[in-house]
Amino acid sequence: MTSVIRIVSYGIGHNDEPRAHRPVVVDTTELRNPPDDPAVRARLTQLTGLDPEVHQYVMTTPGARQLVDRHVREIDARAEAGQTRLDVLVHCYGGRHRSVAIAQQLAAELGKLDHHVQLHHRHINHPLLPSRRH
Repeated sequence: MTSVIRIVSYGIGHNDEPRAHRPVVVDTTELRNPPDDPAVRARLTQLTGLDPEVHQYVMTTPGARQLVDRHVREIDARAEAGQTRLDVLVHCYGGRHRSVAIAQQLAAELGKLDHHVQLHHRHINHPLLPSRRH
């Protein structure tokens, strides 16, 4: 049975979390954030998680691979248990870098498992939010 998996990336700093019934929630806030990293800030901040350089930056963060693997297993198990529609909410602070990159990775890997994936990046085109780090 093929499940429909709806993945939405978003930024919690925008205060408008997507509505979903019993979602799988993926918190990417512990991963490296390009706007907070002086080594890459100038180069990556205006890009998004759709850009290969940002995607690689996020995915090479310690713990990123494990985060993706854990959630792919959870989502696939729910689908195998008969849940035909699953909502996956992937968040970071601004919704432009980490959440987008992780959502893209989840979509790619779940697609390889023959799930039908719908992907939406809710805040990717919103202006950058002020950094929460001081």
